[in-house]
Amino acid sequence: MAELQISKVQNDDDLMDFIHFPWEVYRDDLYWVPPLISERREFLDPERNPFFQHARAEYYLAHRGSKLVGTIAAFTNDLYNEFQGVNTGFFGFFEVLDDADAATALLSTAEKWARETGHETILGPAQFSTNDEVGMLVDGFDDSPRILTTYNPPRYQGYLEVVGYQKAMDLWAYALRIEDFMQNIPPKLLRVVENVQKRRNLQVRTIDMKNFDQEVERFKRVYNSSWERNWGFVPMTDSEIDRLAEQLKPILDPDVVIMVEHEGEVIGVSLPLPDLNQPLHLAYPRPDMPEALTMLKLLWHWKVRRRVDWLRVFALGVLPEFRGLGVDALMYLETAKNAARKGYRWAEMSWILENNDMMNRSIRLFGGEIYKTYRMYEKHL
Repeated sequence: MAELQISKVQNDDDLMDFIHFPWEVYRDDLYWVPPLISERREFLDPERNPFFQHARAEYYLAHRGSKLVGTIAAFTNDLYNEFQGVNTGFFGFFEVLDDADAATALLSTAEKWARETGHETILGPAQFSTNDEVGMLVDGFDDSPRILTTYNPPRYQGYLEVVGYQKAMDLWAYALRIEDFMQNIPPKLLRVVENVQKRRNLQVRTIDMKNFDQEVERFKRVYNSSWERNWGFVPMTDSEIDRLAEQLKPILDPDVVIMVEHEGEVIGVSLPLPDLNQPLHLAYPRPDMPEALTMLKLLWHWKVRRRVDWLRVFALGVLPEFRGLGVDALMYLETAKNAARKGYRWAEMSWILENNDMMNRSIRLFGGEIYKTYRMYEKHL
């Protein structure tokens, strides 16, 4: 076996090797959904991703001789450390062939970077924060990931644990068959929804796409207030939310995005996303395929063949002063009703912190079942 070498990404060619490498890892995998290469390139670019206004990163390549066998990124999120009151570095974009030594060397490289940067711990995998795609899949491998969720081979878990990484938090994904839910709506749920609407005089509406910018501003307030006490939360900056809104606007189904108002103020938001990964998997972007062709195939499977029957409830939040009243149940019920009318068959609610007892109880009441677990790992340095 050739000698293993770890090197930094130093130029555009290295970066493209970093981006293209997962196609080698998942060459024979039936479930992996490849990303759009242009999107990955922009995402990793400090000049174009507003994440880097409060963060810095290094990307690494592992070679055996001339063969690329793995990648990893090490990075600091200053806003996360400030908000959480911790001193941690992160690792992400961890991909490796079936090569335990290479995996160990890559993880050691990220740890060394974090240690030299002055961090006490390292957390991951993440790309780049809990507002993006995070966690290592540890069960539910026999299914493709939904939109903006991660996927990895089962062997990665062993690579981390053998070198001392321990669970920091599990993130759960629930699946719910919408037709079953609509035919068996729990009476308790209907009572909760009826009571909260009567007592609080709440109005329910869908997103107003004609005033999208104003709706984004309302979402910002709810988002950063709703999750601020959660494990791992880091507030999104205005620039980050604006970038996310720009990316999601073309794929939103406005009929299933629910806004709840009280006295004219938005106090709750449910943001389900059509699972773009379904048509993307069929289009299957490749490094040697022109992206214009990929986009045509994507649009064909999405808009013409309508190969999307999953929704992922990407974000659901209620202002703190309205929590515990049933506003979340109201939004889930309205989302399900609208989704059923639009022909969606399945909903994923993810990800949910394992210690978010209130949300987990609500989802189980609706009939949701955990079908995937994503794990965040931590190691003390």
